[in-house]
Parts: sequence; C-alpha cells; structure tokens
Amino acid sequence: MPKSAILLLLLTIPGFAAAVESVRFEQGQAWDMQKKRLLYTESHWTRFENNLLSERTVLYRCADGTPFARKVISYAPSRLAPAFDFKDARLDYREGLRWKNGRASVWFDGTEGYKERQLQNASDLVADAGFDGFIRSRWPQLLSDRRQQLQFAVPSRLDSYGFHVQRVGPAVYREQAAQTFRLGLDGWLGLVAPDIEVTYSSNGNRLLRFKGLSNIRGDDGRATLRALIEFPLTDREVPAADKNRAQTVLLKSCQLS
Repeated sequence: MPKSAILLLLLTIPGFAAAVESVRFEQGQAWDMQKKRLLYTESHWTRFENNLLSERTVLYRCADGTPFARKVISYAPSRLAPAFDFKDARLDYREGLRWKNGRASVWFDGTEGYKERQLQNASDLVADAGFDGFIRSRWPQLLSDRRQQLQFAVPSRLDSYGFHVQRVGPAVYREQAAQTFRLGLDGWLGLVAPDIEVTYSSNGNRLLRFKGLSNIRGDDGRATLRALIEFPLTDREVPAADKNRAQTVLLKSCQLS
C-alpha cells in the first residue's frame, strides 16, 4: 500500500488525527506610570493546538530593541498555574514554576544561589500568565461584581499569596468598550502593597492594559518596576518559525533607565 494511502487511513482512526497548530503574535509597550518614557517592550507568541492555548513565549526588549529577557510558558500541566521559565540577562537571574507528580514548586536562581520550594495544593492556585485564564474563567462572576479569590504564586518569595479580584467598572480603551478590574492582596499586606489594575475587552477575550507592579526589575535588581503596559486591540497569525527564533535569540544586557 502506498505511504500516502497508509497516512490517509491512519488519519481516519479516532485519536490519531494530527493536531492543528497555529501561532499568534502581539506586542505590548511598557511605559512609566505617567506614560512619558518607554521602559521596554514585550512580544508575545502564543501557540494553539486545536484552538486551545498550549504555549506562550515572551521576549522582552529594551527601548533600543535589545532583547534582555525571555519567558517560556507551558499550559500542559495547568491552565491557571502553567509551568514557566523566566530569564533576565541583565541581572543573571532566573525564576519559574514547575510541576512534578501533580505538585507545583516555585524556584529562583540569582545572587543568593538556587532555591526551590513546593507549594501547598490549592484549587485556586494561579501563576504568571495563568491570571489571564483566571479572569476569563470567572468572567460572569466578575461582571456581577462578585469578588473572586485566588492564590498567586510568587517564585522570588518561594510562596503563594492570597489575592482578590473585583470589577472597577466599564472603561474605554482606544475608543473600544472595555472592563477594568483591580487585583489586591488579602489581609494586612493589602494595606501596604499597591493594587494592580487590568483592562479587558468588553467580551473578556483580550487583555488590553496592565497598570501596576510588573514582573521586570529595575537595572539595580532591587525593586520591581511599576509600569503601564498597553496591548493592541488584535493579534495576528504568524509563522511558527518566528516563535522558534524568539526562543533561541541571544539575550544581552541593556539599560531600562
């Protein structure tokens, strides 16, 4: 039997059909809080298999275009607390979250050496870009102004913290209807930690604006930068090769300020 005929036969067997993959791209711009100075850009390549998000690659560049950090996220172990690996070449620093035997561990590798800690099992554990999935999964509740609770993993602290999310109200972003939500810490920490605000498209499909503490530290490596990050109204499909290049491009040190 010809190979083409064998392949056609196999594709008719349930569960054997090859996954349909696509890669989409968008780029956000991170400004200072007064939107007077561009701090960095973050380019996102999202890979989908059969219309389900499976992987995200983020490449961070200084204002002059130099790539200084990268994050690779896998949604296979969890949609809300995905495994991820973040590296910042400016500070020789890495952090992330990994899953093993159904348990999540956070880790970092920096000036203090390598440290890792397993987190307590939590049905509401959220990590990194999984927050976007959390917002979408709780969209009806958020629109009805019901406060939503979550445990957010913070690798640099080797722990997770209780947060709450609640709708602020309707908004307008680039002449488009949108909704804004506020993320805050629970307990006494909420009295001293600044809130984060996120603005989503009115149907909840797209993050449009982020305002607050980012995941990028300043050039001295001490404090996390506060930023206003704006995203386009739409993304676009690109070749998978673009994402592959982003995962291998050489990272270099550069100055954000």
